[in-house]
Amino acid sequence: MGKSEKNANVIQSLQVGMSIIDVVAAQNRPLKFTEIQELSGITKSNLYKYLNTLTMLGLLYRNRKDGTYSLGGKLMEYGTAALGDRNVIGKITPYLRETSAHTSQTALLALWTHDGPVIVDICSANYGLNIGAQVGTRLPLLSATGKVFAAFKDESDPQVREWKRKELGKLSDERRKQLEEEIEQIKERFFSYALEPLVKHVSSFSVPVFDFQRDLVGAVTVVGFTEQIPQTAEEEMGKYIVEAVLEISKSFGFVAG
Repeated sequence: MGKSEKNANVIQSLQVGMSIIDVVAAQNRPLKFTEIQELSGITKSNLYKYLNTLTMLGLLYRNRKDGTYSLGGKLMEYGTAALGDRNVIGKITPYLRETSAHTSQTALLALWTHDGPVIVDICSANYGLNIGAQVGTRLPLLSATGKVFAAFKDESDPQVREWKRKELGKLSDERRKQLEEEIEQIKERFFSYALEPLVKHVSSFSVPVFDFQRDLVGAVTVVGFTEQIPQTAEEEMGKYIVEAVLEISKSFGFVAG
């Protein structure tokens, strides 16, 4: 009886619509109608109606050339609103573009959500590069970005503690000890490096952005082919990014030293 009462208070068509968005999001690439049908199990006639509605609402985007579906701009609007950091993204985006252009690499901005760092903006200078992530992707602890959040995000926040607990639970004792040593170095150098964390031959480094209270605002991360990405802040590209991100922090009232 309890189950039927619970179901009576649920709009099934909304659940179905959201399940379609989940399918598209999970594949991390544009999908054809037939692929969505196969993955969702929804009949053709119903799926047409759902896709037309979701596209009309801007929750999905339909490419007119090949007919594929991907996540729509409306979802990015909602994501940005949920983060509550429109001003942060707007402030940092110009620096992100400049960084990408100067380094000829992909630059991304990650902010904190309730369960870990998420990419909120990407500027790509190499459109053929698959970085293994897109706007909305949650980044793991062992990524360059994840290490920055592990090093500088306030652990008095229970959400931060829970995220670290879950992520550390996936590691061996040896890897956990190695990571602890890395994090101590990151705290000293304000620079994090990760060797091919998501995609083979693609590595990244990340630099923290602070505010006037010296709290972590987010992380600017540069991604590219492994041989092109510096492993230390002493290398030319590393120095440039550290200085550029320091300017971003100053725009939020951060005082160095």
